Amino acid sequence: ETMLHWGAVCCCVILLLVGGRGQKTEPLAQPGAQPLFRGADQYDFAIVVPASGLECVWHFAHQSGRFYFSYEVQWVTGIAQDRHISATVNSPQGLLVGTSQDVRGQINFHTQETGFYQICLSNFHNRFGNMQVFLNFGVYYDGYEEMQQQEAEERKHLNDTLAAIEAGATKVQGQVFHMWRFYNFGRMRRGADYYLLLSNSTYVTWWSAAQTLVIVTAGYLQLFFLKRLFLTKSTTDTNKPRC
Repeated sequence: ETMLHWGAVCCCVILLLVGGRGQKTEPLAQPGAQPLFRGADQYDFAIVVPASGLECVWHFAHQSGRFYFSYEVQWVTGIAQDRHISATVNSPQGLLVGTSQDVRGQINFHTQETGFYQICLSNFHNRFGNMQVFLNFGVYYDGYEEMQQQEAEERKHLNDTLAAIEAGATKVQGQVFHMWRFYNFGRMRRGADYYLLLSNSTYVTWWSAAQTLVIVTAGYLQLFFLKRLFLTKSTTDTNKPRC
């Protein structure tokens, strides 16, 4: 009987393990609870990464979504001024999803599990200077519009005209969202160009001042040595020029 009891327990454990492999990571909503929010959320901001430093942010995403991440290096300090940065995105389980090592780049992928995705920026290329990086990331769901249309059909108190207006507004909202993404990418480029112009202006100003100082100093030294060539001493009874 003991052997039969342990055998039944082992069979139950094996069935649980086998059955758990095919489960989705999307959490199940309880009866009567509000459905999970599957709208689009996004963020855009700038972050300063120190020399040889690592900065990470986390963003929550549901399963079966589209995750996008783009970045642009705006300015760099230090002597070498290497503008390349290493960007990585890890899944909630710690697996590497995407990587990029350039001045600007994009990482796009489909989310396979629900949780917090980790975005890390590493400044190991520039060991003696900080850099500012503009980030634009978020997640959107293609099925969000379909869910809204399904809910609109289930509402019996809405007429066909209102449902069509709502569907059209949802479609326009999705198109505006994608336009906003491209606008943010262009804004990153303009920000990087602006900081590059400021850096070049400062460089030209200081270099011009240094050249002006060198020219003035060289002119003064030339005049000083020329005056020494034509320097004559007055002759007296005690001080007479010698042959």
